[in-house]
Amino acid sequence: MKSASPRGCARGAVVGALLALCLVDVLSAYDTGYSVWRPAAVLTVGLTALLWPAARQPDWLTPQLRTAVPALASLLYTASSLVLHRVAPFGPGEVAVLLCLLFIAVRHCPPRWAVVCGLLDLAAVLTQPVRFFQHLTTGEAPGYVLVGLVVAGLVASLAAYLRSLDYRRTVAVADTRREERLAIAADLHDFVAHHVTGILVQTQVARMMATTQPEDLDPVLAGIEGAATEALASMRRTVGVLRDADEADRRPVGDLAGIEDLVERFGGPVQKAALDRGGVPDDLPHEVQAAAFRVVQEALTNVRRHAADATEVTVRLGLDGGRLTVSVADDGRGGTQLPDAAHGGGFGLVGLKERVTALGGELTAGPRAGHGWEIRAAFPLSAE
Repeated sequence: MKSASPRGCARGAVVGALLALCLVDVLSAYDTGYSVWRPAAVLTVGLTALLWPAARQPDWLTPQLRTAVPALASLLYTASSLVLHRVAPFGPGEVAVLLCLLFIAVRHCPPRWAVVCGLLDLAAVLTQPVRFFQHLTTGEAPGYVLVGLVVAGLVASLAAYLRSLDYRRTVAVADTRREERLAIAADLHDFVAHHVTGILVQTQVARMMATTQPEDLDPVLAGIEGAATEALASMRRTVGVLRDADEADRRPVGDLAGIEDLVERFGGPVQKAALDRGGVPDDLPHEVQAAAFRVVQEALTNVRRHAADATEVTVRLGLDGGRLTVSVADDGRGGTQLPDAAHGGGFGLVGLKERVTALGGELTAGPRAGHGWEIRAAFPLSAE
């Protein structure tokens, strides 16, 4: 047997209290000899609008309809007592129902409707004493109105505060989703640029070898095929995330194991790539591994774009005083035969520096002694 949750118990207690208060209203009307059907009808409309299960509400039962109709029914009840000059009782049940509907109006109705429906519920609460006193300035009517105004103000203020929290939460979620999608889009650009640049370089090599060494073309063509396959796989995984599909096994790989794969795929007949792992363990923080992967990926892409004449590329990972160091060095002289359109816009290192500094790291890039280029990054492994 499933036990009731605290939330379910609280809801049951509130519903029970509302029904008890409404019963007080009906009995009060009966004791005074007033027709019971009018207050009973108003209470029925209000309770129906208030207690209708959310999971079973039809599309037409909007928050504005739920809060406006009971208020109009209450105002009509009050107006009829004035027109007919009949003294009619008012009780705590109807007041409680209208205050709950006021809360719903302020918190859940569209902005303009929240004002309209909130004012209708407030007017229905404040004008109830008119039924009994026939005027708001006679007897104890002003006191009832003042108390009603204070209580309604507190209810509306609480609802407005919760509505502001809902809005801020919605904005925060939207901003987070937008930032995540922008980051994923940047990852997609990095992956595709890396692989397509490799395809372009290896295609140029294949064209040269077609006339001089046709028998050695197969490894180059296999490299082109592998780069194209990996680019398509990266695009599929990333687009899957952007479409809000299950992100498991869809995020692009970005860890130390991925660095090994990058270096292995980078090597070719002309350029040799080597990785010096330096005993770095695999259990580093994921965000550090992902950033290190992006550093190596961007550096290797830049070698293909700007230093196609490089013959040796060395990637080193190491630990230095609680920091992970990543360096990518080449021996190129800046010679490249790639088309201008393949050189990129020059913003890769800018975005990379932002990624590294966001983790409290440092990024430097510059020429090596003699010739060649080196990109070096250092990441703290713990919060400083």
